[in-house]
Amino acid sequence: MKLTPILLTLSLIGGACADVTGWLNWRGPLQTGASLEKNLPSELKPGDELWTYDIQGAGTPTIADGRLYAFGFYGEAFGKKGEDVQEALICLDANTGKKLWEKRFSDYISDVVYNRYGIGAPTVDPETGNVYLQLSNGRCVAFTRDGEPLWELSLMEDLGRLTFPNGRSGGPAVFEHLVIFHCVTANWGTTGPAQDRFYAFDKISGELVWYSSPGVRPVDSSFCMPVFGKLGGHDVFYAGTGCGNVVCVDARTGKPLWRYQLSNGGVNSQILLNGDQLIAVHGKENPGQSSKGRLVCLNLPKEYPAEQLVLDESSVAWKNDDHVAFTSSPVLAEGKVFTTIAVGELLCVDAKSGKTVWKKKLAPDQIHASPSYGDGKLYVPMFDGEFYVLDPEDGDAKELTKVNLGEPCLGAPAIWGGKIFLFTKNKLHCWGTTDGEFVDAPAAQDPAEPGEITQLQIVPAEFALTAGSSQEFTVYGLDEFGRRVKEVTPDQWEAFIPPTAKVKAKVDATFKGNTLTAGPDAKLSAGAFKATVGDLSATTRGRVVAGPGYKADFENVDLVMDSPEGEKVNFPPLPWLGARIKWYTLEKDGSKVIANRLDNVLFQRTTNFFGNSDLKDYTLQADVMTDGNRRIMSTVGLVNQRYLITLVGNSQILEVSSNHERVKQSVKFKIKPNTWYTLKTNVKRNDDGTGTVFAKAWPRGEDEPEAWTLEVPVKHCHPHGAPAVYAFSPQSQKRVYIDNLKLEAGS
Repeated sequence: MKLTPILLTLSLIGGACADVTGWLNWRGPLQTGASLEKNLPSELKPGDELWTYDIQGAGTPTIADGRLYAFGFYGEAFGKKGEDVQEALICLDANTGKKLWEKRFSDYISDVVYNRYGIGAPTVDPETGNVYLQLSNGRCVAFTRDGEPLWELSLMEDLGRLTFPNGRSGGPAVFEHLVIFHCVTANWGTTGPAQDRFYAFDKISGELVWYSSPGVRPVDSSFCMPVFGKLGGHDVFYAGTGCGNVVCVDARTGKPLWRYQLSNGGVNSQILLNGDQLIAVHGKENPGQSSKGRLVCLNLPKEYPAEQLVLDESSVAWKNDDHVAFTSSPVLAEGKVFTTIAVGELLCVDAKSGKTVWKKKLAPDQIHASPSYGDGKLYVPMFDGEFYVLDPEDGDAKELTKVNLGEPCLGAPAIWGGKIFLFTKNKLHCWGTTDGEFVDAPAAQDPAEPGEITQLQIVPAEFALTAGSSQEFTVYGLDEFGRRVKEVTPDQWEAFIPPTAKVKAKVDATFKGNTLTAGPDAKLSAGAFKATVGDLSATTRGRVVAGPGYKADFENVDLVMDSPEGEKVNFPPLPWLGARIKWYTLEKDGSKVIANRLDNVLFQRTTNFFGNSDLKDYTLQADVMTDGNRRIMSTVGLVNQRYLITLVGNSQILEVSSNHERVKQSVKFKIKPNTWYTLKTNVKRNDDGTGTVFAKAWPRGEDEPEAWTLEVPVKHCHPHGAPAVYAFSPQSQKRVYIDNLKLEAGS
């Protein structure tokens, strides 16, 4: 089974929609939040919209050839527990607001709380008209302009994406044959430690083409979308990261090229390119200082580096300390940078000198929302629900319109065809005219023909197999600029162990031609393969993961390391996502078990997947236990088909949930510390999409109860999902233990 997409159809790729134009990503055709249109509305009145559409949202709509795509959600607006909130990708007629199609998605196993959904934007491919979106929990979807599914993947289950309570996902970026997603992952092997990463997938097939880790250890999540430019003849992108860096990455290969430490916190605001300079803003602590927030301009390197550079202060053109902007992104227009900052001010900065030209107080504060620019006017939403149209003059900004929309604004206005589109928290608004004309960015130069092959690229770059399954690979010859020259046939495939690898591991699978097959008895394993063509080579890596019939009692694990607590330990299985920095194998009560590590409070809650995300209709069982006493215990559990089933020691309950704040039901269950219990789960999905989650628990060694302890009916049952283990040790105080894991088909 492939790692990357659950491939739904390849017959409808939208190829008939070539040369698509519009506001195709959340910052528009210039990547700056600015429009080239004229005759845009200056006066906006409540109730005077062309149309409105009722959907909760906090992002920016995108528009392509008269079709508007928006990311929002339905359900209780203020986080009513038990409400099955669904995020949605909607397609509307941009002139009338009429719904053309809609796709809904239930959240699962995320940390998203309250109403922090829909904080992002779809992106449209200018070549095909296909639409791409990353949902709040890392579910990535691709559709044609008519709503036909192309592919879907779960970054959480397939690549170890972490989720955060803020729910921010930003927007993907389309470049040539790629769609690029930005997230924090804790995967396996060299990408096991949590880090801010970019993943580039083939926009048609969904296969993983490359992944990149250009920063250092993150302190925050970042949803900054890549901005594309040139460096030494190469196509590159720039973005902020969760480790506080601004980074430059090769757009075709994922090679990290340089980074600059902008902040001690995550950089979420969009980057601006201004000729041979880059402008970025943040709202966290400045490096080496106690002050917060800064607008910084960097002089871009001219040469393409052989190895990643770390830029220092000699690259800084100017700094402006008037800015504290956490997630509000700046606009570049007419040689000026316009930014809304945390204290509710709009600032105008000269892009050449960095000097503040003027400030204008608009609201008590500002969170997330960003201004847009068009027809000589600034369209400025504020968090308090005020929406301004301003004429930026040399010394001030003349107020043309101020309208109170009655709800918070968290996104940015989109501009298309003489219209202004804006999300408030509970509604999508459209003002303007139906006969406006969209003006696109100047056409890019025709791409140069590829040169001679100088490097190889293997697709997919990462894979996952189950016993008895196969994976087909394609090897491309690339020129020195990363452009695809042609497909090539490897002279050989061979297992590859990097000289610096701490674990000398190999995948239990064999190549025949370009097809890798795991035999019917293949063991859980992980490693890399190298393809060689002449004197060139490239690698891909992957895992054999658990499928039905998998059992783990950990008895064959040699305990060869000393933990910080002085115990003899070893790591859990390498193919488990993100587990090696969060769990140990150790001895407990006369047998070998796995136990969550308590040496990093960031991992006091952890979910670690060990199978494919397309698994369904399976039973998952394990023996589980928590340390503690009558005052404090931890939570231990399993994930079955995107439902979390736990024994919650502090609450003395057996609980089923699909999200920490939603779809939650429990029954009383007496849990003693340092006592083993057996936990068993199953999910049954009906033909109409409803279903039931089943759970039972009993003291280990006693007879299994015939009836399920808890049966939870669900309205929108997840159709599939990867199995996982789960632990939550509040303040990293009390360990949990898991043993005798069993994954079986059916109920």
